[in-house]
Amino acid sequence: MYHIPSHLSDLPIYKKAMEIIILSRSISTYLNQDLAYLRPDGSEDANIYFSGDIVQQSSSLAPEIVNAELERYSDQKHKHFASLERLTTRLYNNCRRLERCNSNGKDYLPMLRSELQKFKKLQHTWMLTL
Repeated sequence: MYHIPSHLSDLPIYKKAMEIIILSRSISTYLNQDLAYLRPDGSEDANIYFSGDIVQQSSSLAPEIVNAELERYSDQKHKHFASLERLTTRLYNNCRRLERCNSNGKDYLPMLRSELQKFKKLQHTWMLTL
């Protein structure tokens, strides 16, 4: 982890980002157990990469929030906002892709998408406050 000022960890958007990280890691672990096996032809399931992507993307949410909060100049804040929006969109799209995979873990992905929708609402409100 990285060092953040204590007041930032109290932000609702930061707390939601941390919840999303935990949830995406849990879902990815569950999916990987089902997707790690090779197919009869020896190929691997391409969806296993999307399960890693959701972990990587969700892990990048909190640092972008911290960077935006600590930035002094508004144009730099907007770069972090844009990056956060791209990450959220990619994360949401990867959840949609994984919902089509052959795993029981896909049943948990709508829960993650629901949390992402809540995050987007918090994100909009938070951006207006900075």
